[in-house]
Amino acid sequence: MDEIPPVETTLKTVGEQLKLARERMGMGLADLAAKTRVPTRHLESIERSEFGALPGQTYTVGFVRSYARAVNIDEIAMVDALRVELSRSGHQGYQAPLQNYEPTDPARVPSRTLAWTAAAIAVILLAAYLVFRNFTLTQVDTETQPAVPQVSTSMSGSPSNAAAKTDNLANNDGPVILTATDNVWVKIYDVDQKRLFEKEMVAGDRFAVPQDANKPMIVTGRPQALTVTVGGKAVAPLGAPETTIADVGISAKDLLARNSDNGASTP
Repeated sequence: MDEIPPVETTLKTVGEQLKLARERMGMGLADLAAKTRVPTRHLESIERSEFGALPGQTYTVGFVRSYARAVNIDEIAMVDALRVELSRSGHQGYQAPLQNYEPTDPARVPSRTLAWTAAAIAVILLAAYLVFRNFTLTQVDTETQPAVPQVSTSMSGSPSNAAAKTDNLANNDGPVILTATDNVWVKIYDVDQKRLFEKEMVAGDRFAVPQDANKPMIVTGRPQALTVTVGGKAVAPLGAPETTIADVGISAKDLLARNSDNGASTP
């Protein structure tokens, strides 16, 4: 009697078993990639048993473990089967901890969104530090700025000139007030280029020039939109209409001197 040959049983590869479990759950590769955070291309390589396309044996074990856990099959059994399959395919030197291994890539690697978020937070913190530092230095400069020395003026000359100079000195202590009559951009700074004021003023806005400022000056493109008073008295315009002026002194002394010159030149 002829001997009946045994029926050969073909064992499915690790990749085939995982794929079958995934399909039974009705899960696509994209869904699995989102759940395991393993790239789709690596999942496809696992299902085709193309382990050479994966980053390395340690990562391969971690990916398979995550895959098995996601499709609810025995992850330890799958890792053991993977070890056998790797050995048969020529990976003889493989010795990986099977029981306590947890994948580190990409599940433990921060996502691109997290990385960009961290970078944005770092930029915001740096900007906040620079603003705080600039504000602190400005405060220190303001507190340590030396007072403008009093300039003594000779009273020699004709009686009319002496009277005019005396009147100017009497008004040097009066506050200088800039009042906007229309929209106008203004920047005020001192002789050391330290910014005292910079703003797009609107009609009605006022700014009092610090009386202890070191030779304050102004730059603006619409001097006709500003009225200037010294000690409550109006002085001559800072410049011709729609003409950019710069480095024009706006201390009480400078303004009164300009006012006196303009008055002298008027017939």
